[in-house]
Amino acid sequence: MHEAQTISALGALAHAQRLRTFRALVIAGPIGLTPSTLADQLQIARNAMSFHLKELAHADLVSVEQRGRHLIYRANFGQMDKLIGYLTEHCCQGSDCSPAPASSTPRVTDVSTTLHTPSSLTSPVSPTSCCKPDS
Repeated sequence: MHEAQTISALGALAHAQRLRTFRALVIAGPIGLTPSTLADQLQIARNAMSFHLKELAHADLVSVEQRGRHLIYRANFGQMDKLIGYLTEHCCQGSDCSPAPASSTPRVTDVSTTLHTPSSLTSPVSPTSCCKPDS
């Protein structure tokens, strides 16, 4: 991933509603969701959801497929992996990163409180089932 792509992706995610939308699509996995389902679940106006999905698609963070009369949006897990890879490349200058002290940053274990979304969007998705290519 190049710097310009990284800036585009981070810029797209730098809006609360787009970040929640992207996270909802990550949770949905390869099945994806329609814009109306996303709008209803995240309590975002449908026209605003359409705008946010276009911004995420422009940054290549989501893909869209026409299925009959419906559009199905999915998180682009390959692009997400590239973004994470770019951000963590050469982490700790190549040396082993020591884990952060347990008291330095509290861990969030209940994503429903951070997403402010219905519980239907907070079920975990195993990265091995949808995000990683088969080995």
